Amino acid sequence: MATQASGDHRRSAGVRLALRAASPSFAALAVLVVGGCAAGPDFKAPAPPSVTSYAAGPLAPTAAVPGVAAGATQRFVAGADLPRDWWTLFHSQALNDLVTQALKANPDLKAAQAALRQAHETTLAQRGAFFPSLTAGFSANRFRQSGDLAPTPATNALQYSLFTPQLSIAYAPDVFGLTRRTVESARAQEEASRFQMLAADLTLTTNVANAAIQGAAINAQIDATRQLVDLNTKMIEILRLQVSKGYAGGLDLAAQESQLAQAKAALPPLLKQAAQQQDLIAALTGRFPAEAPLSRFTLESLTLPADLPLSLPSTLVAQRPDVRQAQANLHAASAQIGVAEANRLPNFQLTGDGGSSALAIGRVFHSGTGFWDLGAAVTTPIFQGGALLHQERAAKAAYQQSAEQYRSTVLTAVQNVADTLAAIEQDAESLKTAAAAADAAKRTLDLSERQYRAGYVGYLSLLSAEQAYQQARIGLVQAQAARFADSVALYQALGGGWWRRPDLSGAKLSGAALSGAAPAKDANAN
Repeated sequence: MATQASGDHRRSAGVRLALRAASPSFAALAVLVVGGCAAGPDFKAPAPPSVTSYAAGPLAPTAAVPGVAAGATQRFVAGADLPRDWWTLFHSQALNDLVTQALKANPDLKAAQAALRQAHETTLAQRGAFFPSLTAGFSANRFRQSGDLAPTPATNALQYSLFTPQLSIAYAPDVFGLTRRTVESARAQEEASRFQMLAADLTLTTNVANAAIQGAAINAQIDATRQLVDLNTKMIEILRLQVSKGYAGGLDLAAQESQLAQAKAALPPLLKQAAQQQDLIAALTGRFPAEAPLSRFTLESLTLPADLPLSLPSTLVAQRPDVRQAQANLHAASAQIGVAEANRLPNFQLTGDGGSSALAIGRVFHSGTGFWDLGAAVTTPIFQGGALLHQERAAKAAYQQSAEQYRSTVLTAVQNVADTLAAIEQDAESLKTAAAAADAAKRTLDLSERQYRAGYVGYLSLLSAEQAYQQARIGLVQAQAARFADSVALYQALGGGWWRRPDLSGAKLSGAALSGAAPAKDANAN
């Protein structure tokens, strides 16, 4: 026991002596680590647009069409925040259910959520470079040594076993910010993945709403077109009878047959669109076409939102997922400049090993079997054929590219809002005109019915009036659908209000909360 204690004391004294000898080098490296600054530029977010409006003149309330679906007056509320779930403003439970199903089961959204989780884990993996790496190893070897060779074990045995447990530590001080810029780039890429997921969420909800609106409009057009076919068929029957009696000419009959053919030709494309809309709704909700929901939407079941929020352009850049994604890409490109610059500077490495080597496994921790070493190294590039210089220049060019892409994205975002505002205004006027045409056609039809019952006009005139009314109905349906679609487009252009949804804004950068199911937990975290 005394011999072992004496050996432990000698080994401890040797370790202390080595640490004292190496302390000046480690102290110098510590000063570099603390005092060093990260290479490359520090990222600054671009300034928001200085414009304060989307149009040259003030925005007035839209024209009202009383008694018609989508005919309510819409007012713009400048600076108002978007609602949490904007689709609920249409007051359709069927639409709410459809959006809920899509948010739960759409595979594209789930893929975007998985991409966010991947980016998050990649960022955490990059952060590991800030810490020392510690590894443990154990080796067992059997040797047969030549008698003419040296050294041999202390026992002078030519055949022996050697057991070596060992711990190794390595640390690369981030003197010039290579690790910091790398992690910064990874974090920015994670932010870009987050806003890409938010864009997928917004696109999904708007696609579902538009599919429901278009489906309702197409179904209404199908009903009106079928009535047109029936009316034209009856008119042809009457005309054929009149031709046979000599009361009408063949030219009138041919013209009416042409109208019937046109009405019939318009029906198959509408039926195709209706089927495709059902298939689209099924796909958006994560189902196969045969599993499409059976709910039938009508324009009358939807309510046009009366008050429309209107964010300032300076606020819009913080709300639009595509603009925020472009800004995150710009941030990542800025960090990559620092990475490229740091790669041209010296790199420091600290290492240490400690362990024991013994001829018997039971003696691996006994006195006199231990070993250790400490090391510090610095490497610096001298000549790389110009590769590092050109990589830095390429990183700066990539940053300029990202900057222009960001500016283009901002311009497109403001343009989208301006285009939607113009569409809301003009489509309201179109609806007013279409409603007036439908009212006039309805009054003509009512008058023709009274005249027909009184014997002043023939049945053919009555059918012509009803045909004109059904055609006006189709135009009215299309105008109504455009107004609902314009409101959806505005909510999309303004960013969709994702920041007011706890499932999106509250999750921040951890994507696990967005998937609905946590990923499998690793057995070992390294």
